[in-house]
Amino acid sequence: MSNPVLDAISARRSIRAYANEQITGEQLQTILDAGLAAPSARNAQPWHFTAVQDAALIERVNEATRAQALISLPPDARAMFENPDFSVFHHAPTVVFISCPSLEAAPYAQMDVGIATQNMHLAAHSLGLGSVILGFPRFAFQGPEADALRSALAFPKGHDYCLALAIGVPTATKDAHVVQPDKVTIIR
Repeated sequence: MSNPVLDAISARRSIRAYANEQITGEQLQTILDAGLAAPSARNAQPWHFTAVQDAALIERVNEATRAQALISLPPDARAMFENPDFSVFHHAPTVVFISCPSLEAAPYAQMDVGIATQNMHLAAHSLGLGSVILGFPRFAFQGPEADALRSALAFPKGHDYCLALAIGVPTATKDAHVVQPDKVTIIR
């Protein structure tokens, strides 16, 4: 079976290489609107999207992520963070930081944020852009700069980092991941 939505789901990739070219305001707004259109438990819409196109702020979060990851990760998982050229955002010119309330305050917030982020990821793909959903930046919000970054990123009171979406014009892609049909059980 084929239709535009299923085709986009099959064709999208997690992109980790971007042109040194900013996305347009219209593209960004379309992507954010797709996130806002996501369903959420009890229509709580627990997310807050902070779209950042300020390269210095993106780099500040990158460096805070790197510093805390080097402290927090076991030695065998630190290699990429030890590389001074590594960017957790893969040098994307736009990053959307998604914050949400704690699990205690909003038990379904993280799931809802995942749905909204996937909507934005698919919207970026549909516009010919690349994106990648990122969890690693959470380290920046566990270190000494956490409060300053929450403020710089305009997280609402009671919200903390949940996910990020790096977005840009892709310069590379990759093959589709191997699908594992044994991960499905159908009971009739």
